[in-house]
Amino acid sequence: MQKKSLDLWVGLFVVAGAAAILFLALKVGNMSSLSFDATYGVVARFDNIGGLKPRAPVKSAGVVVGRVEDIRFDDKSFQAAVTMQLQSGYKFPKDSSAKILTSGLLGEQYVGLEPGGDTNNLVAGDRIKMTQSAIVLENLISQFLFSKAAEGKEGSAK
Repeated sequence: MQKKSLDLWVGLFVVAGAAAILFLALKVGNMSSLSFDATYGVVARFDNIGGLKPRAPVKSAGVVVGRVEDIRFDDKSFQAAVTMQLQSGYKFPKDSSAKILTSGLLGEQYVGLEPGGDTNNLVAGDRIKMTQSAIVLENLISQFLFSKAAEGKEGSAK
């Protein structure tokens, strides 16, 4: 009797551990927020998407309103085409703008939507025309260093 009780507790512990590992894997893979709500797809083109990945959140006013579905490189315009699936419960004006933002200093990147003032709303297949690319930290640092180096050369030439 004692052996069966011990086996039962070990089995429950193993099942709980497997459930915890599954939960962590879904969290890390950004798959824990699967939604079966109706969506509509819109496309935005960016010069630089930084570290944006498929399944990244699309947020407006801090609320997740959709997910990035696909990222492609357009070899005609030399831009990244980002396809987003927005939840059909959220309607955005046609003149809305999209930015690639970062959660915190080094956090994950997401698409931020800012609604415009148009009376017509985006529908499936529309394109968001006003976009702002990701700010790449390495580019900012190199610009800062080059400007400081240029100041140093000007100061020594005088």
